[in-house]
Amino acid sequence: MIRQSLLAALCLTAIAPLVRAADDFERDPINYSQATPDNVVSRLQQQLEAGQASLKFDGDRGYIDAVLKELNVPVSSQVLVFSKTSLQRSKISARTPRALYFNDEVYVGYCQSGDVVEVSVADPQLGTVFYSMDQDLEESPKFLRQTDACLLCHGSSNTHYVPGHTIRSVFADAAGQPILAAGTHRTDHTSPLKERWGGWYVTGTHGEQEHLGNLVVRTKRVPDKIDNSAGQNVTDLSTLIDVTPYPTPHSDLVALMVLEHQADAHNFLTRANFETRMALQYEKSLNRELGEAPDHRWDSTKTRIKSAGEALVKYLLFSGEAKLTGPVHGTSGFEQEFPTRGPRDAQGRSLRDFDLQTRLFKYPCSYLVYSPTFDGLPGEMKDFVLRRMYQVLSGEDSSKEFSHLSAADRQAILEILRETKPDLPEYWRTAPAASATGG
Repeated sequence: MIRQSLLAALCLTAIAPLVRAADDFERDPINYSQATPDNVVSRLQQQLEAGQASLKFDGDRGYIDAVLKELNVPVSSQVLVFSKTSLQRSKISARTPRALYFNDEVYVGYCQSGDVVEVSVADPQLGTVFYSMDQDLEESPKFLRQTDACLLCHGSSNTHYVPGHTIRSVFADAAGQPILAAGTHRTDHTSPLKERWGGWYVTGTHGEQEHLGNLVVRTKRVPDKIDNSAGQNVTDLSTLIDVTPYPTPHSDLVALMVLEHQADAHNFLTRANFETRMALQYEKSLNRELGEAPDHRWDSTKTRIKSAGEALVKYLLFSGEAKLTGPVHGTSGFEQEFPTRGPRDAQGRSLRDFDLQTRLFKYPCSYLVYSPTFDGLPGEMKDFVLRRMYQVLSGEDSSKEFSHLSAADRQAILEILRETKPDLPEYWRTAPAASATGG
């Protein structure tokens, strides 16, 4: 009877492998809130405590400038959001937007006259870990870890039930209050431009393409037909808000596009990590209860790894990316700085090279394949993802989901990764270059 009950549970797991309770990551084997983080922020905190690092306090902006410098977060990544959709909502309005900054691992939030600097980081084993630093002059400033308050929004269906981030586009009034009755859009690289950036300021040029940025709703009801012509192709925000309190006067369009891709990429990576570890733990318990060999691999485990892994591969290879109909450019210098931050092959090519004519990147493969979060995937998941990526890039898989990749795209990405990612399996290095005939 026990064996039948366990087998029945196993069948249910196989049928719905990714239906997760919001607090599953608080249990074994993740133990999110109780586990000790190991990431660039936790290591900086250790250096601060040991007197090996320090943060300079600025009378106007507090610790934000020092935090950006110590965590190597470029100021050019600044984007400004004026919807009240974060912890310090009382400080946010159309006149006083919240500033966000990011690099490949860290996200930093700053509000004018804010109580704290908000920091989150992609932890290789815990997903997004949240911290705050008081904006008061302290002899020993400290990054304090936050869990419950942040997870109300940052650990839900919007983040695939893992600790992560969501970029949203909303209609917001002058007070920054979202008008939820008018609808909202969860945005990533698959979102059409016309749905993006409601509640955000945007600086950059994009031709005749339209977006919802720089739009402040002046009535209690959003009209059926919105005229946001004044919000298009804005390159100077000084006519809309006072930009002097911020480290830079920009809210860069290209930085926004990269942020949208990266935030959900981290969510998919965390989901793949957690799902694999939970599946393997469940399998271990099942083998013990049923008297199977410790290394017996159940089909349900394979299914769970495949489900999370396939979603990750599609996202990393920009499946479903919304097409641009004309060139886009930012204003802050992010467009020039971002490509310098990653490896290049012998031909000078990088996964960080922009296209910005018909799509975001010239070579549609996420630069996060170099990240500690990717490298920290459990072996079973990492093996699956690398095998599937190779099948796509080599042309073995030319299915519809990857039809956006031309033969030239696949070969270029394959060659770049062979030269710049040293821990690839041997079959990546010995097999011939891609010969796909993708679209």
